[in-house]
Amino acid sequence: MNGWTGTILRVDLSAKTAQREEIPRPLLEEYLGGRGLGVRLMRDHFRLAPSDPALPLIFAVGPLCGTSAPTAARLSVISRSPLTGTICDCSAGGRFAWRLKAAGLDCLAVTGRSPEPVVLAIRPDAVEILPAGHLWGKAIPFTVNALKERGSVAAIGPAGENGVPFASIVIGEGNSVGRGGLGAVMGAKNLKGVVVDGDRVTAIADPVLFDRARQDVMRLFKASPVIFGPLGIAEFGTPVLVDLMAQRRMTPTENFRKTFFEHSANYSGPAIKKAFGARKDGCYGCPIQCQKSAEQCGHLPEYETISHFGALNKVDDLHAIVESNRVCNDLGLDTITAAATLAAWGEIRGQFPTAEQIPGLLEDMALRRGEGELLSLGSRRLAETMGCPELSMSVKSLELPAYDPRGAYGMALAYCTSNRGGCHLSAYPISHEILRKPVPTDRFSFSGKARIITIAEDTNAAVDSLVACKFSFFGASLEEYGELLTATTGIEYSPQRLKEIGRRICLTERFYNCVNGFSRRDDCLPERFFSEPGTSGDGIGIPPIDRRRFEEELGKYYRIRGLNADGCFDDAAFLEKMP
Repeated sequence: MNGWTGTILRVDLSAKTAQREEIPRPLLEEYLGGRGLGVRLMRDHFRLAPSDPALPLIFAVGPLCGTSAPTAARLSVISRSPLTGTICDCSAGGRFAWRLKAAGLDCLAVTGRSPEPVVLAIRPDAVEILPAGHLWGKAIPFTVNALKERGSVAAIGPAGENGVPFASIVIGEGNSVGRGGLGAVMGAKNLKGVVVDGDRVTAIADPVLFDRARQDVMRLFKASPVIFGPLGIAEFGTPVLVDLMAQRRMTPTENFRKTFFEHSANYSGPAIKKAFGARKDGCYGCPIQCQKSAEQCGHLPEYETISHFGALNKVDDLHAIVESNRVCNDLGLDTITAAATLAAWGEIRGQFPTAEQIPGLLEDMALRRGEGELLSLGSRRLAETMGCPELSMSVKSLELPAYDPRGAYGMALAYCTSNRGGCHLSAYPISHEILRKPVPTDRFSFSGKARIITIAEDTNAAVDSLVACKFSFFGASLEEYGELLTATTGIEYSPQRLKEIGRRICLTERFYNCVNGFSRRDDCLPERFFSEPGTSGDGIGIPPIDRRRFEEELGKYYRIRGLNADGCFDDAAFLEKMP
């Protein structure tokens, strides 16, 4: 088979069994891989609670993984989120995806619960379930070092072991499966880590067409100022957005009470490069190399992390922010939720934690000790427990990332329509509202945003199923990646076909959520954004969002999607009509 291996490995940790099975070809052709394949494989399990041993934790790569397609050495992890209760996917790059494919697999699905801590070791000709009691309680770098001789590692830290609902899974090279708490799903199975290795080669149907398509993608990358410009992400990484968000007056500050932080330049992209001599780093085989690292501290924080441990918590100490990022990566905590929970706690108490206090509080979160027991709940449950539910800045219990929605109305809508909760990546309207790609739109208008968000969600669902990096699409488009996919698989994939696949994935996810009790009432921003202005200045006004216009555009989104007024389905047999 070209592109795909056609194989899934099913591991039951309760029964201690592992079995390779053939994936029906129509599922591969109609869901691709990654997010799409994982969502389709959840069809018989999406009603299960996140703590149920029968709930699968699915690792899935795409048909381009294992080839030289730019940014395709990625995978998605799919399950049901313990933080939100939504269907949840999260992607990450690194050698793990490449080696999972080289082990002859498109997908790994883990069910059951081991009676004792274990590590799953996978090769093309063998699967071992190894005792891991000596690794339980250890930080992620220790675990990775202990296992790396066997291959590439995906592991949880103490946060996942202790069931923190925003625990992450960390790939050995430092990439995180961060959002939604899938590390806690892994911990509930007593699975400390997965290590994979292999030597299988991904077959390409048309090498000549593939090489031509790859050259087209690389030319478009090099022509993109967002990617390779003097202030592009290849030069400074995603923290290059710090200054841009400050200029646009949409930096979430003091738990989103304000939208401007006067000291944000202390941790901007150029400031990080100057302070740490940051060198280029990135996912395996990626030509962009948008991650940055330093000799003295390893991987440096991304934009969301640096902004939330910075402005959101009134911290301007770059070294303290970098240390907070390290603690999260070592212990396995989602940096966005961790920082946002601290900010909500700070506003409720009337005192934000200091830069010196935050690393210790993060350790308490992961270990669920002292004040960390409350902080480990995430911002929604914490705020409810403390009697101030309105101060959790989240949608569907997923904390909002570092783009204040009062400064970008497409982002406001996209936070609410995202199936996994308050997510910037499901549609990423920042691309056109702020970065002006592919064309600029009025960031202070809802006009046309429902249709734009719908198209973007469908497109990004297809991208997450290929699995490619969204940064690629600051230069290339589905046209070029469709050509890469056609060349790889020998099956014709037009941009329109890819968008239709993305639409199927988005609707399936929403159907799962609706069956599990989600509806229009969950597709809404916290009250603060409708009643409080942001921080105006420099000729830019940041008023509250007009609730009436928001609701109108949300209704338009539902109609475009073919949903009812409650954001759900009148057709109870929807899934039966899907491949």
